[in-house]
Amino acid sequence: MKSSYFNMLCWVTMILCFSSCVSRKDTTYFYEPDELEVPALIAMEQPAKSFITIQPNDELTITVSAIEQEAALPFNPPVVGASNVSNGAVSVGGTPQLQTYLVDSNGNIEFPVLGTIYVRGLTRVALAEKLKGMIAAYVTNPIVNVKLSNFQVSVLGAVQRPGTYTISNEYLTIPKALGLAGDMQIYGRRDNVLVMREENGKVTKAYLDLTDNSVIDSEYYYLKQNDVLYVELNDSQRQAGSLNPNSGLFISVASVLISLVVLFVR
Repeated sequence: MKSSYFNMLCWVTMILCFSSCVSRKDTTYFYEPDELEVPALIAMEQPAKSFITIQPNDELTITVSAIEQEAALPFNPPVVGASNVSNGAVSVGGTPQLQTYLVDSNGNIEFPVLGTIYVRGLTRVALAEKLKGMIAAYVTNPIVNVKLSNFQVSVLGAVQRPGTYTISNEYLTIPKALGLAGDMQIYGRRDNVLVMREENGKVTKAYLDLTDNSVIDSEYYYLKQNDVLYVELNDSQRQAGSLNPNSGLFISVASVLISLVVLFVR
């Protein structure tokens, strides 16, 4: 009996050891095999950037300037600061901010002097050129700068700091987004990362393998505004989460009972 009990413990120990092993491929981004002759230098082509296009509910910051700045003033919204109310009096202070233009559900903005302008589907550069052409009828050699003010992505799941992040640069890759969230936790699945994207009233989903170099060829490698990046738990962590929280106690009690049985029957 004692021998069989010892053998059982050996088998359980071996199973636990083998089940805890994780391959390098499962925990490495852009995996390359160890047998490469020159692993220090790996050339990968730069993927084509997915240009951000303006969509409904986007907020745009648009500034117009010219050599004669006074001529451009009517095309710029007033600069506002934070308002405070104290003893019934309203004061304006804080850091001045430019007002933004909200793209309505039809894809339009209301612009000073020019009125309603359709902007949906345009890139930031294309909109700047469009406005420049329209404003040229009033201002000599205008300079138009367009910025997307509410470019946000959400990074959720098995990352260090899940949350929604506002981006100042419109070119955001998946690795950079993970970096903002403190990178993946060790038990996150790198071979099945989900990107959810809403465009033209439809939500699309893409599952990407970040251990594969070819992931940079995906149209989802560069994220767009309001994308959701979700990192799934690996199988072992998902199974652990489904266990009864008292499982550890039950196993401990069972171990004690088995030990007592072995002592009495020896």
